[in-house]
Amino acid sequence: MKILLLSDIHGNFPALEAISKAFPPSSFDLICNCGDSLVYGPFPNETLDWLQEHNVVSILGNTDRKVKKLLKGKDFKKPRKPEKRIMYTWTREQLHTRSAHYLLQQKKRCNIVAGTYPLHLFHGSPDDPDEFLFPFTPTTRFREIAAHFPKSIIVTGHSHSPYYKKINSCHFINPGSVGRMFDADPASSCAILQVGPNALTVTHYRINYSIEKTVTALKEAKLPSIYAMMFRIGKKLN
Repeated sequence: MKILLLSDIHGNFPALEAISKAFPPSSFDLICNCGDSLVYGPFPNETLDWLQEHNVVSILGNTDRKVKKLLKGKDFKKPRKPEKRIMYTWTREQLHTRSAHYLLQQKKRCNIVAGTYPLHLFHGSPDDPDEFLFPFTPTTRFREIAAHFPKSIIVTGHSHSPYYKKINSCHFINPGSVGRMFDADPASSCAILQVGPNALTVTHYRINYSIEKTVTALKEAKLPSIYAMMFRIGKKLN
């Protein structure tokens, strides 16, 4: 079974499109997305259209949850900075009816089967969708989680940090961020998981994309220029 793993697209469709060209969706048995599909990038509808077109198993991230609140007529307290809040409100205003309906149906987690393995999708962690799991997170923390998921695969996003760890009999995978990496390399990140009868392999990839398409669209939408800079340098500045 061959699975494409995605996360943290953040409305950056040119980055997602580059991955789609490098790895045609039809070549996979399954595509999974760990959330934060929206906000900060200027292509919310294109992103959600792609996820629907390719029957991606997708969950909510923290940015998606806030947009979902706005769709329901609610508000959110954080972030408070105006240049951040406008990225949420602008995204909500841009969503087509089909995109809004799709987002409203999304859940915070998903459990499926990949070959002989239970596969669990979370945005942050099984315990908290806002918890950051990094490559350098103490092994003791991964062991705590692994104790509840024997012989399983756990795929998470949120930290924008690609890694693969096998802790006891539990496999932890973060594919990195499709649209908004923070490691000073703006190239898009994803992972391919191949599951066999008795083993699995995980390979991470970085794919260059047309950053200027994203930057130009941000300018045309008159969104804060700090985000254009972040996409260009691959770092978080606020």
